[in-house]
Amino acid sequence: MLGGATPAVAVVDGSGAVIGWTQAAEELTGYLAEDIFGRPIGTLLTRDGHAGAFSPRKGMMEVRRRDGRVVIVRADAAPLTLGDDSRGKSWLLSAIPLTIDLSTDTGALLESLIGSFPIAMAIWDKDLRCVWFNEAAEQLRDGYPYYRIGRSLTEVIPGVDNERVRDAVREVLADGRPLIDREAHWSYGTEERVLSISLLPLTGADGRTLGVCSVALDFSNSKARDHLDLLRQAGVRLGSTLDVMSTAQELAELAIPVLADFVTVDLPEEMLPGTEPLRRLATAEAGIPAFRRAGVASIHEGAPESLWERGEAVFVPPRSPFTEVLHSRRSHFEPVLDTSPGTWLELDPGRCRIIHATGMHSLIVVPLEARGDVLGVAAFARTSNPAPFSKDDLLVAEELVTRAALSLDNARQYTRERLTALALQRDLLPHHLCGGDAVEVASRYLPSDTHEGVGGDWYDVIHLPDARLALVVGDVTGHGINAAAAMGRLRTAVRALAYLDLPPDELLTHLDHLMTEDALTPDAMGATCLYAVYDPLTGCCTMATAGHPPPAIVTPSGEVTFPPLPPGTPIGVGLGTFQNCELHLPTGTLLALYTDGLIETRQADLDAGMKRLGDVLTLATRESATLEQMCATVIDSIVGDGPAEDDIALLMARIQIP
Repeated sequence: MLGGATPAVAVVDGSGAVIGWTQAAEELTGYLAEDIFGRPIGTLLTRDGHAGAFSPRKGMMEVRRRDGRVVIVRADAAPLTLGDDSRGKSWLLSAIPLTIDLSTDTGALLESLIGSFPIAMAIWDKDLRCVWFNEAAEQLRDGYPYYRIGRSLTEVIPGVDNERVRDAVREVLADGRPLIDREAHWSYGTEERVLSISLLPLTGADGRTLGVCSVALDFSNSKARDHLDLLRQAGVRLGSTLDVMSTAQELAELAIPVLADFVTVDLPEEMLPGTEPLRRLATAEAGIPAFRRAGVASIHEGAPESLWERGEAVFVPPRSPFTEVLHSRRSHFEPVLDTSPGTWLELDPGRCRIIHATGMHSLIVVPLEARGDVLGVAAFARTSNPAPFSKDDLLVAEELVTRAALSLDNARQYTRERLTALALQRDLLPHHLCGGDAVEVASRYLPSDTHEGVGGDWYDVIHLPDARLALVVGDVTGHGINAAAAMGRLRTAVRALAYLDLPPDELLTHLDHLMTEDALTPDAMGATCLYAVYDPLTGCCTMATAGHPPPAIVTPSGEVTFPPLPPGTPIGVGLGTFQNCELHLPTGTLLALYTDGLIETRQADLDAGMKRLGDVLTLATRESATLEQMCATVIDSIVGDGPAEDDIALLMARIQIP
């Protein structure tokens, strides 16, 4: 190969026969002068173009060396007049390898320019070998080791998936059409790079593709890509909890640090039921209490830019970007924050002090608007990032806030319905249970923390004639206000039927008939129910179930059993197939009536849950002094600190000496 910048030169006559040959030509082709003199120059080309009169070509072409290897060269040709005209017109041919051509003569400026590009470039020949690359490509070599002179894309390197790149280069070589802007992911250790790859064909003087130039643009840290990733994460994370405060905090945290250095989300009291009304708070120096801070995030620990903690009232002056955005429903865009005298900051000395102390210099305030309602405002500010917000940043902030507003509105509606259903549920449940002298009773109700909302679980204790006591527990299918209302109707119906002094199986039959008639309405729901009647005079307990789990019975010795009650269909089916089961309960016996939320989870079926309940009751019987403590122990042991997957109703009764 040619070691310097001297081009290989040959002289050919009009027929294309070699009549002159330099040392550089010998080094390029491997042919000595005496071996090539008189032979057609076309024998050195990969496709012999020598047919008839010699026709010189200029540009890139392939030259086949004596050892069979192919070299891509840039060729030039010029007519040459010799003293002897017997050979016709002669030609002076010069050729320089493409890799050397980039660093010599007029190519020196081009090589310097390309070499300093922040874009990785490389040239691959028809055998998929790397014949040239620039400095940017060398920086990617740890993650893509094919950037080495002479290394072929066909080589298998452990840990490097090169199949798609290799096939793409072959495709460009085959059809000569470029591939533009194909995204690729390269990983090296803990670092992942995202690149835009383009493959451009290198065409020779004869129109054939001689090689491929690869161009790789690393946009792993691209601002546009970061913005797209931010919006993608918003679609995944926002609204996952259906909790207003949590969703507002998610919005604030998402925008840090890609979009802003400091973010706040402030909501009016209508969005946060259960908080102290803002109108009861006195007006302060900073203005009127207009919001509560629902979300705050900063690149600095402790968010020193925030005057208020989450949940605290936020005061704003009557004339400020926050109130203007709230009323106009248009974003406030202030790329260079104006802190000069006469601005709204004069009316807000607290914010003015924080802005100067933290170096806050750019501000965006966006209204949180969904389904025609303005739910609050989100503010984005920059402190450490010296670049002011751009119009693109404003568009991203508005898109992010739009997505968050829909999630916030969903959370608001869910919270309202849940609080309404929970209030209805608690109001319809008995408030003061009393088992009389013969039976000690205690209860617990735990609403579900899942998105489905409050269910229709209930329990009751009903006093009957002759000192008898009815114990009831039931579960209405579904969740929400309708389930709570159906529970209230069922509880009332059970009480009315109980006063008729019906045995358990007949009571459930009548209840089933009532629910079957109610099933003709669109909002009708089914239910399960366990009804038990205890007679302290005989110690006999008669019970029947309508598709409900059996009670847990703890004997005075501490043994836990679940009696095999005759199965019954759920209430509302209309079959009325219920049977009584009689059990003798000696003094000191404990009954635990419950709904399936206590024993059934996504990870455990009813049998596993009943076994776990039995183990907990065995332990609680030994450690708990009162029935109230035992209820608390059972709930804490089974549910723990995690959210309840379903509503739980627990009614416990202990037989005492009459």
